[in-house]
Amino acid sequence: MINTQLLNPSSIAVIGASNDLKKPGGHLLKNLRSGSFNGTLYVVNPKEEKVQGIPSFKTVQDLPETDLAILAIPAKHCLEAVTILAEEKNTKAFIIISAGFGEAGEKGTIWEQQIVETVEKVDGCLIGPNCIGVITEYYKGVFTAPVPNFNPKGCDLISGSGATAVFIMEAGMQLGVSFAHVFSVGNAAQTSVEDILEYMDLHFDPATDASIKLLYLETISNPKKLLKHASSLINKGAKIAAIKAGSTAEGSRAATSHTGAIASSDMTVRALFDKAGIVYCSSREELLSVASIFNYKKLNGKNIAIITHAGGSAVMLADELSKGGLNVPEITGAYAEKLKSFLHPGSSVANPIDFLATGTAEQLGIIIDYCEHKFENIDAMAVVFGSPGLFDVENAYNVLSVKLDICNKPIFPVLPSVVNAQREIASFLKKGHVNFPDEVVLGKALSQVYNTPKPTTEEVKIPTIDTESIRQVIESAPQGYLSASKTEQLLDAAGIPRVVEVIENSKEKLLKNMTGIDFPVVMKVVGPIHKSDKNGVVLNIASKTEVAETFDLLMDIESTTAVMVQPQLAGLELFVGVKKEPGFSHTILCGLGGIFIEVLNDVAAGLTPISEPEAKKMVQSLRGYKLIQGTRGQQGVNEELFVEIILRLSALVEAAPEITEMDINPLIGTQRAITAVDTRIQLGE
Repeated sequence: MINTQLLNPSSIAVIGASNDLKKPGGHLLKNLRSGSFNGTLYVVNPKEEKVQGIPSFKTVQDLPETDLAILAIPAKHCLEAVTILAEEKNTKAFIIISAGFGEAGEKGTIWEQQIVETVEKVDGCLIGPNCIGVITEYYKGVFTAPVPNFNPKGCDLISGSGATAVFIMEAGMQLGVSFAHVFSVGNAAQTSVEDILEYMDLHFDPATDASIKLLYLETISNPKKLLKHASSLINKGAKIAAIKAGSTAEGSRAATSHTGAIASSDMTVRALFDKAGIVYCSSREELLSVASIFNYKKLNGKNIAIITHAGGSAVMLADELSKGGLNVPEITGAYAEKLKSFLHPGSSVANPIDFLATGTAEQLGIIIDYCEHKFENIDAMAVVFGSPGLFDVENAYNVLSVKLDICNKPIFPVLPSVVNAQREIASFLKKGHVNFPDEVVLGKALSQVYNTPKPTTEEVKIPTIDTESIRQVIESAPQGYLSASKTEQLLDAAGIPRVVEVIENSKEKLLKNMTGIDFPVVMKVVGPIHKSDKNGVVLNIASKTEVAETFDLLMDIESTTAVMVQPQLAGLELFVGVKKEPGFSHTILCGLGGIFIEVLNDVAAGLTPISEPEAKKMVQSLRGYKLIQGTRGQQGVNEELFVEIILRLSALVEAAPEITEMDINPLIGTQRAITAVDTRIQLGE
């Protein structure tokens, strides 16, 4: 529970303060003293009379009442200190930078839990343990360096890792990125990243508060809270970018169905971020590039003019923008010819606009003016301007600085000469600008920002399904994979079209019951999970004689319990599936089906409940979407029916949250129908 005592304390006690600035308690006190804290500072050190000029108390028991206590003492002594502070010193806020708690083993976990219980008894707030501390407008409560100057319009940084928070601040300050509040939650024993984001949301004032929020997450302890408050903040005008570490496929639970094999935690996190409107970042460099983009005017279109005197950089930037779905459109016409007349012979205005290594500040200003006022097909500019060390670029950077302020279209400066133009870049940053020293990183980040959807705000309308029948099936089934008959019942109750099929472990019964199925048919083993890997799928069976022969072959395959016969449908193979990550709502997946799901790994994901616009975006974001539309004379698939199945799958798992994995692969799609051919469903608790 974030409180006033944490954010703006009138008194701070440093438990474990030191005269040795190489110790956390020493450097932390130095930061507090040299920072902006105007309240009363107390220190506790039993071996010193004074610590950095402040009279020292021998024990915590000797302290007067204090709002905030920052502990830099061994973990085994923290519980006793917190208990005295909470019960006797009216302390309501605690920052424990000490390590040796939950991350160190069972004993540390017990100490951590006991400290949380003690703090919560007095309605207090605990940050940490095992963190670097907190920076607010009123104090610099961290033991690390560098400590950025507080800028109320800078970036709020919330990090699950103290060291990573330091690295982000260090690199950001070099780029011109400024910071406001910094919270390092460490083990997040009581207060998590989500809790801090909630406080920021509930108290957000766009006129005074930092609008940019940067998150580094190692765990997402409460996905629903993150989704709720991130979405709310963004709808209020904030911008959020985040890294989620430890979310690769290798780190996810091994699973047995196709869905489990491809649906990683990373996919679920990306779906959560998309639903919330959070820009997904995969590195500190990308996070800071996105933060830098947030500092400039909003990109409202996808057409970018690249203005440069360095041809190679322009080519790399154009490539990266194109990969991300942005455009570098050709610039032609009378205005283009007129602009060319102001430039040196050999310059190009086609886009990239290359005005050569001898280009001047005056020419740069003219080019920007033309992009701003004359070229209507341009939405933004990226200016790549460095120095070969032959001349001073300060005039060019001064022009760029002015244009950044007066132009309505966003301008993104790439100033790569961090050695040759070090002084000029420093001057540029002091004016409140930020720099993108690498054009490719800018291109990737710009694409990420542009392609991140707005938070999902519309009320999701769930298709009508037979919830009563679904609950009857779920409540009567054991955990594990559902039988074929119960799987069919669920599909029927959810309104998902399925192929007619006969399943028997007796050849005679199979032949008798498949009378109504037209040839050719497909036969599949029942039992093995990956049928194709076991040679358990046989196509183009044209007669009952072939059925009988194939039955014997399939029943000999290891783990086979029965044989399934289905009519052999023709069309494009599609896939839909479900994955349930702990703590998250269900992830719905869609893509091209059959063997292509592993070969192409072309899958889109969304978190339930899924709205119709979200489902359409999932389908249209697939790399193979042109196949769904129909291409090169090949008939496509009824996209509306595909979207409808995704929505019905979302409704199904809302009615049956016990479904942990589900795999419909393939769905056979044509312009007239989409039919589920092979379905597996797994139930958990």
